[in-house]
Amino acid sequence: MFIVLIRTIILYLIVIASMRLMGKKQIGELEPFELAIAIMVSELASLPMQDTRIPIMHGIIPIITLLALQTIVSLLELKSEKARIFFSGKPSIVIKDGKLNIKELRKERFNLNDLMEELRLQGYYNIEDIHYAILETSGQLSVMPKTELSNVTKADLNIKSQQESLPVTLILDGRINYDNLKIIDKDEQWLNKQLRKNNISSPKNIFIALLDSKGKFYHQSKPQK
Repeated sequence: MFIVLIRTIILYLIVIASMRLMGKKQIGELEPFELAIAIMVSELASLPMQDTRIPIMHGIIPIITLLALQTIVSLLELKSEKARIFFSGKPSIVIKDGKLNIKELRKERFNLNDLMEELRLQGYYNIEDIHYAILETSGQLSVMPKTELSNVTKADLNIKSQQESLPVTLILDGRINYDNLKIIDKDEQWLNKQLRKNNISSPKNIFIALLDSKGKFYHQSKPQK
């Protein structure tokens, strides 16, 4: 029993490391060859977990081999357009100027119900409102509405606005993040001053505190026990 536990932990860590090395992509955004490798890695890891008669190296070596293949294919795609098309395919235009491209829909086996669902999820309900709809190699649908139907921006209205920044977490579950304080060029003394302004006696009483995207100090106290 203890051996099975150790083998499972080892294989789990190797699979997690392999998926991290493959890059930061959601399952729905994986290219076809990446999805195939992900499925094969999970299968290779599950066999040594279930059957202790299979040497654990028989699972580790194929996983490392697939990871190496994925790295090689990624490099080939960076260097060669032909390799990129071979492994990942090409995007397909399924709507152009408000008209369906029936040939491409049939080629990709993408039915109208799925297409309309994807359009609705992105806030579009009429095909004639679409200038371009492109089925990407990851299976995601990119939509470009007609210019007169696109959203108005502040730039269109000549409204001047300040660029917002990423929120920065300063306290999390009572612990001060000193690295983030350095990023915003502040110190603990400044943080304590912000806490006193909000009638907070100690950082330990804070569940979360951060500078939001507008530079405003936001905090939420821990629930009372």
